[in-house]
Amino acid sequence: MPELLLILLILALLWLWRDSARSRELAVRAARSACAQSGAQFLDGTVSLVALRLCRKSSGSMALCRAYSFDFSLDGEQRRSGAVSMQAQAIVDLVLDIDGVTTVH
Repeated sequence: MPELLLILLILALLWLWRDSARSRELAVRAARSACAQSGAQFLDGTVSLVALRLCRKSSGSMALCRAYSFDFSLDGEQRRSGAVSMQAQAIVDLVLDIDGVTTVH
């Protein structure tokens, strides 16, 4: 019985790792696209996971919700912050901080 629990735990961890990798790639693409649309440069080419939690979707089912942050620049010198919020594999919110004004995509 302990062997079965260990196998199930390993499978759950593999699923979480694969799901997180897919979500991160979607967040990178969304951030890159939003920066391009705003005329900004997407810095470092990546996003950083800020939060991971369980949440309830509008349908009532449970999902993993993730929050990512990233940096971008409008002039090539000053770094600014952006954020991507996801519910399961869907982008819920994307925010760019441009000149102290929040832009949502």
